[in-house]
Amino acid sequence: MTILGDKIKTAAQIQSSIRRIAYQIYENNIEENQLVIIGIAPRGSELARSIIEALDNFSDLDITFGELKMDKENPRDTMECDLPLSQLENQSIVIVDDVLNTGSTLIYAVQHFLNISVKQIKTTVMVNRNHKKFPIKADFKGISLSTSLNEHVTVVLDGEKGGVFLR
Repeated sequence: MTILGDKIKTAAQIQSSIRRIAYQIYENNIEENQLVIIGIAPRGSELARSIIEALDNFSDLDITFGELKMDKENPRDTMECDLPLSQLENQSIVIVDDVLNTGSTLIYAVQHFLNISVKQIKTTVMVNRNHKKFPIKADFKGISLSTSLNEHVTVVLDGEKGGVFLR
């Protein structure tokens, strides 16, 4: 078994954060009938699905899920969304990723959706590490961690073994 590091957040705390984020997203979109939630593959998509599940428990929003695949090392090179941009015209979009490190993944994801007219774009992460190199922030976040650049943060959404780990 791989050692993931020190557990910063337990599975139960992650679930609590997901519910809180879902309520914040709903409050931010209270006047909307529809909402598009885009998960950045792979772990952002898992988190997005969990947020949608939480939203379904208390809201009547018509939610469309989409997955954005990109090379996180070179986000400008390849970007592929499973929803056509034309379907997202004039929609409110929430982009979800697991960890905000430098901001490059999120800023290029946002840029992808700026090729069309949208109502608003918000960003969501479970962990904000505060090492941004780009002018982007997480509108909704589970936890902010001040870490060194040498440390690695992993988010695991897998049942009771889940957690946020720092090594």
